[in-house]
Order: sequence, then structure tokens, then C-alpha cells
Amino acid sequence: MRGPLAPRPVPIALTRAEKFDDLASDSVERLTKRWPELERVRFAVLDVPEAETELLADEPVALGRMVPATGDETAMIILYRRPLELRAESRSELEMLVHDILVEQVADLLGLDPDTVDPDE
Repeated sequence: MRGPLAPRPVPIALTRAEKFDDLASDSVERLTKRWPELERVRFAVLDVPEAETELLADEPVALGRMVPATGDETAMIILYRRPLELRAESRSELEMLVHDILVEQVADLLGLDPDTVDPDE
């Protein structure tokens, strides 16, 4: 017999990508409450960076990216799911890593220090 082991609304039935999206959404919501100007920013999750993505000097693979606003386009912050998942050994570690990358990208976008963006860190 083939088919789902659990009904869709049950957390165990969520895919890894859906769980990651939920985790990222929670972090974005937390930051947006503190920084209302983030309401105008688009947030996205991609599985892996595109080939042309700029790399940070200390990272062999990009974990996230901020695309500044241009003309009609709003600013966008992108998280790369697979590289982040590969660096975390547990769900709580992944949650912290995702939040740290989002804080770094938001700080870059707002021109602030990451400690200013999320002092609770």
C-alpha cells in the first residue's frame, strides 16, 4: 500500500521544504514586528544559490542574499535552504542559523549593525 502516512495538516506530513518555510516565516515575522519597514521587503527561499550568486569571502557557498530595491522592484532577501540545512545538526541549530542569516541580510539592507537589528540575539 502506497500513500501518505499522515494527513496533510499534521506536522509530520510536512516536507522538509515546508518545515523550512515555516521556520523562516517565523523569523521574518519576529523581525517585521521590530522593523515595520520590512513589510515592503520580499522574502524568498530557494533550494540552492544560482551560479552567478556572489559569494562571501569566508563562505564557500552563499547561505543568503539581499537584493537591493531598484526602480519599480522592491528589495528582496533570499535564503538558500539546502546549504543552511547542511550546516545545522538539529532543528534548533537550523532555527538559530536561519535567524542569524536573516538578521545579517536585514542589517545589510537597513545599513545597521546586526546587534542593532536583533539585540535579543
